[in-house]
Amino acid sequence: MTELHYLSATEAIESFKAKKLSPVELLQAIIAQAEEMEPTINAFAYTYYEEAFEQARQAEQRYFNGTARPLEGIPTAIKSSFEIAGKPTSIGSLVYQDYVPNITSPTVQRLMDAGAIVHARTTTPEFTISANTWSNRWGVTRNPWNVEMTPGGSSGGSGAALAAGTTTLTNGGDIAGSIRIPASLCGLVGFKAPYGRNPDSPPYNLEYYYSPGPITRNLSDCILMQNIMAGPHSNDIASLRPKLTLPTTYEDLKGWRIAYSIDLGFQPIEADIRQNTMQALNQFRNLGATVEEIDMSWTWNVMEAAKDHLGYAATSVGLVQTLSANNHQELTPYARHFAERSKRVTQEQAYSAEVIAGQMYSQFSALFETYDVFVCPTIANSGVTADLDYGLDSVEIAGEAVDAMLGWVMTYPFNILSRCPVLTMPSGLATNNVPTGIQIVGPAYKDTKVFQAAAAYEQICPPLILS
Repeated sequence: MTELHYLSATEAIESFKAKKLSPVELLQAIIAQAEEMEPTINAFAYTYYEEAFEQARQAEQRYFNGTARPLEGIPTAIKSSFEIAGKPTSIGSLVYQDYVPNITSPTVQRLMDAGAIVHARTTTPEFTISANTWSNRWGVTRNPWNVEMTPGGSSGGSGAALAAGTTTLTNGGDIAGSIRIPASLCGLVGFKAPYGRNPDSPPYNLEYYYSPGPITRNLSDCILMQNIMAGPHSNDIASLRPKLTLPTTYEDLKGWRIAYSIDLGFQPIEADIRQNTMQALNQFRNLGATVEEIDMSWTWNVMEAAKDHLGYAATSVGLVQTLSANNHQELTPYARHFAERSKRVTQEQAYSAEVIAGQMYSQFSALFETYDVFVCPTIANSGVTADLDYGLDSVEIAGEAVDAMLGWVMTYPFNILSRCPVLTMPSGLATNNVPTGIQIVGPAYKDTKVFQAAAAYEQICPPLILS
């Protein structure tokens, strides 16, 4: 109990119930850690410490009088792209720095209704359109494992805060990997739920690549958060019913068959990420599963399809028009780059992206007639700097130049395959001390498959904690 800021939510709740710890004491430890770490990592966009202490004192009373809710008293940092009524939501942009919504995003409301204490909001790149996290609004967010490197994006502030011990829980939204990239690079667990599992506000709820979800230090916290966030919502026509409640315990993997690909058929990979992934696969073999490599027929056209779909979608919801209409001096180069590329996406290219999605579904769904889950790395390069600007800069992997926006991550294919649940779990450390991760991908809407695989894996590969 000497490092309260690294307690998991499930551990903290047990200590609250046993009267060994109070919500006020936990919040004090979290804020003390934030005051030490924030000048370096810059993960918080807004803080609400005074308000949070009042809520922590109320939570303390709830534990005494027996009315505690499932997340009562747990400090929870919310990604600043999610709306909270009456609180600024800049989406990392100077363009929206004065925007104050009058509604709260459905999953955030559920966390708050369950007793979570929102003590801070976390940084994002501008309009959440980058796989690393910096903006003209908030500056550069850094990875606490190696401050020269990115914590990922777009939920980079969430990943950095959780890894640094400045929050107990946090959330993210994943449209091309924005939960899984920071989870991987910060040594955390991240879940991209199948489309519709977790509700959101219109029009983003109708974007099938997208899913809000949890980022946590371990699997039990991930299950706790996911079970609160999931379920149908009256304002989200795409939300699934009935609600799926994940079990908290799972059987072993004896007799399972696991497919894997290191490169998805086309992706260059850093040597230490390859090595860590192979070691993780060996752990699945030690758990009694048969693990087999499969040939993937995917090419770089998968990435281009994702970029075309996202660009066309950004145009349809008015984002590109917003970017184009405002003073370019206010915008980051990567935001301008995204807007210019998106404006060039034709209807034919947008349609082609959907055709490619259908082809990928046909191939990938057939895989699960033989295998229980599929495993691959989450990222291909752990050495991306914190201030990378894909509008200006380049990225290389093993001497090969790749697209600086998405060419160094391996998440977006599973946003195209949006009905497949995907969990990212830590796989070790790269030579630069940045964590690496694996993705566990399941059949469409079979969430329990990936959690069963992850639960077994975590038993012999415990979570990473920054020392």
